[in-house]
Amino acid sequence: MPTAIPAALSDEQIAHRICPLCEACCGLEVRHRNGQVVSIRGHEQDVFSRGYICPKGASLKDLHEDPDRLRTPLIKRDGQFVQATWDEAFAEIERRLPRIKAAQGNDAIGIAIGNPSAHKIGLMLNFPRLLKALGTGNFFSASTLDQMPKQLQAGLMFGNWLSIPVPDIERTDFMLLIGGNPMVSNGSMWTGPDVRGKAKALRERGGKLVVIDPRRSETAAVANAHHFIRPGADVYLLLAMVHTLFDENLVKLGSAAPHLQGLAEVKAATAAYSAEAMAPRCGIESVTLRELARELAQAKRAVVYGRIGTCTQSFGTLNSWLIELLNVLTGNLDQPGGAMFAKSATFAANTAGPSGVGKGVSTGRRKSRVSGAPEVMGELPMNCLAEEIETPGVGQIKAMITIAANPVLSAPNGARISRALESLDFMLSLDIYVNETTRHADVILPGLSPLEEMHFDVPFPQFGYRNAVRVSQPVFIPDADHPHEWKTMLRLVGLLQGKGANVDVLASDAELFEGEVRKTLGEDAEQAIAATRHLRGPARFVELSLRTGPYGDKFGRDAEGLTLTKVSDTPGGIDLGALKPRLPEVLRTPSGKVELAPPQLLQDLKRVDIELAKPQVADGPTSMQIIGRRQVRSGNSWMHNLPVLAKGPFRCTALVHPEDAQRLGLTDGGLAQFSAQGQIIQAQIQISDEVMSGVVSLPHGWGHDLPGARQQLAAQRPGANLNALLSDRVWDPLSGNAVLSGGAITVTALNGSN
Repeated sequence: MPTAIPAALSDEQIAHRICPLCEACCGLEVRHRNGQVVSIRGHEQDVFSRGYICPKGASLKDLHEDPDRLRTPLIKRDGQFVQATWDEAFAEIERRLPRIKAAQGNDAIGIAIGNPSAHKIGLMLNFPRLLKALGTGNFFSASTLDQMPKQLQAGLMFGNWLSIPVPDIERTDFMLLIGGNPMVSNGSMWTGPDVRGKAKALRERGGKLVVIDPRRSETAAVANAHHFIRPGADVYLLLAMVHTLFDENLVKLGSAAPHLQGLAEVKAATAAYSAEAMAPRCGIESVTLRELARELAQAKRAVVYGRIGTCTQSFGTLNSWLIELLNVLTGNLDQPGGAMFAKSATFAANTAGPSGVGKGVSTGRRKSRVSGAPEVMGELPMNCLAEEIETPGVGQIKAMITIAANPVLSAPNGARISRALESLDFMLSLDIYVNETTRHADVILPGLSPLEEMHFDVPFPQFGYRNAVRVSQPVFIPDADHPHEWKTMLRLVGLLQGKGANVDVLASDAELFEGEVRKTLGEDAEQAIAATRHLRGPARFVELSLRTGPYGDKFGRDAEGLTLTKVSDTPGGIDLGALKPRLPEVLRTPSGKVELAPPQLLQDLKRVDIELAKPQVADGPTSMQIIGRRQVRSGNSWMHNLPVLAKGPFRCTALVHPEDAQRLGLTDGGLAQFSAQGQIIQAQIQISDEVMSGVVSLPHGWGHDLPGARQQLAAQRPGANLNALLSDRVWDPLSGNAVLSGGAITVTALNGSN
């Protein structure tokens, strides 16, 4: 059992941590005694979350103590996992992985990385090094399952993949929220703890919250107004609103006007999409569509926010673009109370180098071997993973590395992915569980408990509702023979570089860091290297980024500036202030302007025209559309193995409207069969008018009944895998993002349900 860092273990002590389990990044107060967690609560003095905590934060104790969490490497021998030492595991990797690379080329090794890695600084900062050492073009991530349209839109409009404006909710008067549920997620690509409290404050000061969603979500339930919309029809709603702003002379650009390019092209491109023409497609009356546009334009301070529901559609990138156009055209981009850019203390490309101009982004530098899907941000669509393993030829994936990823549950057609993984010559997983994906691995290298590692958020401060900086030191010391994840990553890098399985990790860390600093800092490099030489691993990166960042001490030139020591000495973090206007400084486009009319997006409107030309066909008597949903006691698939989250009523239920239930012969608590794409699942019915008629809502991340997985608690109530019904042949052609919302399914009552 690990021991607590302080020497006096017999006394209860308090450590302050940043929660690593969702994007809210709340500050936690961890009480511990004798190496054991006593309790976890919100940290009242945290400058960012101000004491807020959700059930996921409290579950860190369960995660730390989970008997199913791996503590030692596993090697598969004769089809069974056996425990191994780290040296044995790396010897097995060295014996098998490099020979595949040497014999069949770099692309013979694929790599997939999942969402939990975004909270693990050792993985985040060393993943680019591993990818470079592999040299593969077969790179997949969870981004193409939930957010790539947003990143592509930001890149095309603002010049950087992560320059994503977020709602300034504490100062807005009117918020239109589409396809998101921040009461549960606490923001998604918008880091904002306690959205419920912030929404309450919005209403108390006379503001208004309006939600558009096929389900009356937890957020919609506290809104001033909620409008049902047909799944997958957001593009018609958004086009109608943009058209209305031009049609009724409501466009006002505000202070962003000098920094915009392409307004005339946008007006011309959207001229055909009137509210009257779009209303039948989205299921919202034209008078409502026009009124929404008027309210948005007439509010003193307003913002439009759309998230996963708008991204996981075939028009995901168009949706993201149109949402941002609404903020621009109503004068709410880069304004207090509108959609604003955070200014992170570290690791943000839009605070580095020359401001106001840059190279912009490019896509399609290569295409996937089988389907020809374009690369975006260096990645191929996760939907292409199985076919790239199955299809023979030059570049066929013969080995896989997965890092905190579970695509068998999180991606469409997981059964196909599972079969493909089983056919590999070799598979390596970095993960803390034997789950539905890692059960196929030949070697699993476990990470540490989050309480045993330093925590510093890399991406999320770039989406913060407020600017702040915080760092967490380990609560417990891990076992001496269990390396930190950054060391595991660097050992893999060295192995792939041909340095063997026993590379000197510390020497490699110094060599790589110093080489990268000399490449990026030029004449300032030697000072930075000397000033950070006392640090190792991620801490050295953080120190460098803090000190050279927008709030840094510039290595002593600004005595008030930030250093790692200064941030570490402030347990509640350092408040860097409310969001401020950043145009044009934030831009990295070649023109130095906000590009309102990227050619790829204007061209993609032709797909909308094709869909509009198709007649609307009435659904069959058993045909429905399926959507997912978020739950506060769930996040990623492994969270169903944590007692504090798993307790209570069964949550993997299919929400069905009472009218549909009566028509289909379904009963509350009964079972039904759902079929699509030749796949069949069964789920428990929950009759509720919170979902619109014709729609079924099933939460994601379930399906823990596959043989070989080792999550005992999750397996007791496995639930049904929503994604098993979804096609892996359909994605947004611009971003490659999977279509996870609005798929057609057939519903049949089972015996005992009627």
